[in-house]
Amino acid sequence: MSGGKTTAPGDVDILLVEDNANDMELTLRVLRKIATASRIRVVRDGAEALEFLFPPGATAEAAPEPKMILLDLKLPKVDGLEVLHRIKMDERTRCIPTVVLTSSREERDLLRSYRLGANSYVVKPVRFDEFEEAVSELGLYWLQRNALPT
Repeated sequence: MSGGKTTAPGDVDILLVEDNANDMELTLRVLRKIATASRIRVVRDGAEALEFLFPPGATAEAAPEPKMILLDLKLPKVDGLEVLHRIKMDERTRCIPTVVLTSSREERDLLRSYRLGANSYVVKPVRFDEFEEAVSELGLYWLQRNALPT
């Protein structure tokens, strides 16, 4: 499933890895408000995220490189920590800013995420206005203000 104006895997600005339909819709609504986040790809489980990032048989040049990954931890099939591990262990994807956006307040999830290389760990706010503000700030920072290697 894809949201935004995604035309090809390599044209993705944001990869949103989220299995909760409500959180996905809220996140998409906020990201679409900021002009820089026009191309968003949504995947609903960890296996789909890995297949998108590491397509079977694709060359390194053909593999997608989103500008940012928003990653939930509690995912079906392959959990978010395993996805994060794979992202940060691969030379092609290591530098993609990966933000854990989760409802987990567990210290062990926080510590493990940072040890695996997460660039940020954000607990999803419960109130819509706080959620909207957090996602908007993430998008603006990682897509507009943060400098990435080419």
